Amino acid sequence: MKKSLSLLLAACMLTAAVFPSGAAPAADSGLSLSCASAVLMEKETGAFLLEENAHEQLEPASVTKIMTLLLVMEAVDSGQLSKDDPVTVSAYAAGMGGSQVYLEEGEQMPVSEMIKCVTVVSGNDCAVALAEHLAGSEGAFVTRMNQRAQELGMTDTTFLNCTGLPAQGHITSAHDIALMSRELILNHPSIREYTTIWMDSIRNGEFGLTNTNRLVRFYQGATGLKTGYTSSAHYCMSATAERDGMELIAVVMKSPTSNQRFDDAKALLDYGFANYTMVPVYPDAPLAPVDVLLGAQAQVQPQPERDCRLLVHKGEENLVNTRLSMAQDVEAPVEQGQILGQLEIYVGDELRDTIPILSTQQVDRLSIPGIFTRMLSKLLMAD
Repeated sequence: MKKSLSLLLAACMLTAAVFPSGAAPAADSGLSLSCASAVLMEKETGAFLLEENAHEQLEPASVTKIMTLLLVMEAVDSGQLSKDDPVTVSAYAAGMGGSQVYLEEGEQMPVSEMIKCVTVVSGNDCAVALAEHLAGSEGAFVTRMNQRAQELGMTDTTFLNCTGLPAQGHITSAHDIALMSRELILNHPSIREYTTIWMDSIRNGEFGLTNTNRLVRFYQGATGLKTGYTSSAHYCMSATAERDGMELIAVVMKSPTSNQRFDDAKALLDYGFANYTMVPVYPDAPLAPVDVLLGAQAQVQPQPERDCRLLVHKGEENLVNTRLSMAQDVEAPVEQGQILGQLEIYVGDELRDTIPILSTQQVDRLSIPGIFTRMLSKLLMAD
């Protein structure tokens, strides 16, 4: 029995989720894009659906601020930072220039308002003020940005500032922007409270804000995320949108004009929503308890390690099927979370995912007196 469970564990570890046939070149999709580089990603699975020069290293302009926001939201969600904390503006932050809300040295503004200014109007002054508040200096914060980029597998990226203002060697790629965008919206969904704002204000209504991302106003299901422009980077953005429970990330870099940037992003998102869907997958029947040999309890209830939603091409929904393999019994002791089986998920004959089936509880092994007590109880019941 232990040998069979070991083989089952090995199979679960070796089998990873398989996504639909890898990312297709954007040109093969029939799309005509104006940008130099682009990708389309599905958020939940992290699958790349389309790519065009995905790893070309380019200047990201203010799309850089996605990493700035990621570090800030990680600090907020971990309790290191409160949205109500006041941030005091340094002379350095106040002097950033570019897109800004004209912070003054010594001015205080809550973290929440600063986040709003970064997401809605791409405030460079607010980005630097947040960076200094969190790490002590922009330089120290940028070190954290690059460390986080490495952790996310962003191998095309080098950050030199937290704003995206022009700096020789400050580069990333559409592929890497998608990675950090996914990390932000997947694990810090409250960022949507800010990225979906179309118009708002700060300083008690005295300073108006209008989102630089017009998709928030004019594209169905738009959820964010960040635009960018400099004369050298041209027009960039990471656009996110959700329809029917599926959220997509479209990254475009170095579009010639602002209108073409938005048109490219819309074309990518439209393609994704037209061609893909998410299908929830469950075992065909409720999972039956598994017998426990020599256990303090006679059975243990199994459950899947995680929920599963499969990304498929539209039209493949009816091809999704499952195959369940379960241990008939297991010898005590049983650990909570111990693998008892696996659920294989197929689209047609193609294996797309494997989900371990785990024990929901710990079951101790019977002691010698316990074994005799149980045997005696069975004998008495037989009479």
